[in-house]
Amino acid sequence: MFFKIRRIFDNVLPAEVGAIDQIKDILRAQFEAVADSEIERLPGYLHDPFTANLRYFIHAAEDHFGRVRGFSILAHAPDLNFCFLDYISTAPKMTGGGIGGAIYEQLRDECRVLGVLGIFMECLPDDPKLCPDLVRENSARLRFYERYGARPVINTAYETPLQPDDPCPPYLVFDDLGQGRPLKRQTARRIVRAILERKYGRRCPPGYIDKVTSSFNDNPVRLRPPRYRKRLTPLERPGGDGPIALLVNDRHQIHHVRERGYVESPVRIKTILERIMTTGLFTRLKPERFGLRHITAIHDSGYVAYFGKVCRKIPPDASVYPYVFPIRNRTRPPIDLPIRAGYYCIDTFTPINNNAYLAARRAADCALTGAEAILEGGFRLAYALVRPPGHHAEPSSFGGFCYFNSTAAAAELLSHYGRVAILDIDYHHGNGTQEIFYERPDVLTVSIHGHPRFAYPYFSGFEDEAGRGPGIGFNRNYPLPENGIDGRAYRRTLEKALTRVARFKPRYLVLALGLDPAKGDPTGTWLLTAKDFGENGRLIGRLGLPTMVVQEGGYKIRSLGGNARQFFLGLHEGSGTSR
Repeated sequence: MFFKIRRIFDNVLPAEVGAIDQIKDILRAQFEAVADSEIERLPGYLHDPFTANLRYFIHAAEDHFGRVRGFSILAHAPDLNFCFLDYISTAPKMTGGGIGGAIYEQLRDECRVLGVLGIFMECLPDDPKLCPDLVRENSARLRFYERYGARPVINTAYETPLQPDDPCPPYLVFDDLGQGRPLKRQTARRIVRAILERKYGRRCPPGYIDKVTSSFNDNPVRLRPPRYRKRLTPLERPGGDGPIALLVNDRHQIHHVRERGYVESPVRIKTILERIMTTGLFTRLKPERFGLRHITAIHDSGYVAYFGKVCRKIPPDASVYPYVFPIRNRTRPPIDLPIRAGYYCIDTFTPINNNAYLAARRAADCALTGAEAILEGGFRLAYALVRPPGHHAEPSSFGGFCYFNSTAAAAELLSHYGRVAILDIDYHHGNGTQEIFYERPDVLTVSIHGHPRFAYPYFSGFEDEAGRGPGIGFNRNYPLPENGIDGRAYRRTLEKALTRVARFKPRYLVLALGLDPAKGDPTGTWLLTAKDFGENGRLIGRLGLPTMVVQEGGYKIRSLGGNARQFFLGLHEGSGTSR
């Protein structure tokens, strides 16, 4: 359904008066406990925008007939630099259509512009002991907010009812807008006192406000662990019990291109797996299946649809290589699907075949499952050992053996729960990952790679590519020369990259792991040894961040498995992880 979201500034113009009246009707229908006198005060928020030291913003989602399909009322406290979400709701029978999510995402964007610490709100509890009659509705609401990283504050007395007979005392929920900044105890106490005094005032019994505010003792304030997530389970066959979650693309072998010289072969996975499992560091988890929305969140839906359709039409054991590139007239792509491959491809050596789509989807599922394992809190490190790789896949194109960008998919999922830094240490620049996040300030992309003057993909990865629009300053490239890069020279650049990551203060790190900087790799020219990979892993681990590692390059050489083994030994040692 088409709708637009707009801010309401006054109740004088007929259109604004009509919108306010419709919002009142939705309030009465969806919030039966709200007194009618409070609903009738709604226009006063527009006449006196600083009611009780709070500046109010009212937004309405309207269809093309001007009917209000959802709304929000947000209070901004400039003196304490926070926002409080008073109400957000869709019209009756309009849930599930994406309206509520669109409104809340716009509010988050506006709050980021305001520069506030975050959004506070009250939500009825999903605990049957506190609110037995509304558990289902309350759980759905808290599940919705948890998608954005907003969770109830715990270990406080905020749930204490104003009056002993008040039903369902609310949780205080906090959304830090993905900034990853801890909420300090004294800041929280000042904000909670302001909420109680400005929202409830004289309704609070004597001593109530002091009791609640003084109960905030954790420093920083703690949020409830995520509750509404898929529960991940280890594989039934023995898979180890180590501190690193391991997701292996169990369908990678179906994407076996047998053309001579094709280096992205299934033996890569087998070689790496055999060597890393001897470390005892890994727990193998079963990859979960994720919806296509996680793919279309980072890739153009037209490209995704084409890729799935063309793969289904290609005969088994056949491969199609792009050879016509219709860049002169992109509005009229070729009718024949195999010929249209060049419409979506950036090179002539990445084939599509009957199983490429299935293998690429499963690779993305592995990365997403690993990200979920980190969000659940059971693991601080996860590794998606996948092929095909993904970091060359752009929003609307494939190339470099990459079809769906698994690294970007994991980062996009994690970005709903805090700031994310992506560090790409593949020999080749991750043009796809850069392009996907090039205009975003909440995901930092950093890459160390061979200079595009001589290294694939040749057209991106230059040092002056710093981002676009809101993303300016949040993309950093470190292109290195073709020859003379040994472990010591590489680490000097890696230390600079890690300093940039640390300055960003992310909550999560996604690492695009390329093993192709190794000495002897058929696609690279550098000289890194197994010892160097171990030291690189150790340096990255010292960031101390929850880290999702996604396998990118690294090809058919004898040292491949040993390099991976040393890298994870170093990463584990540097991070000090244990279960």
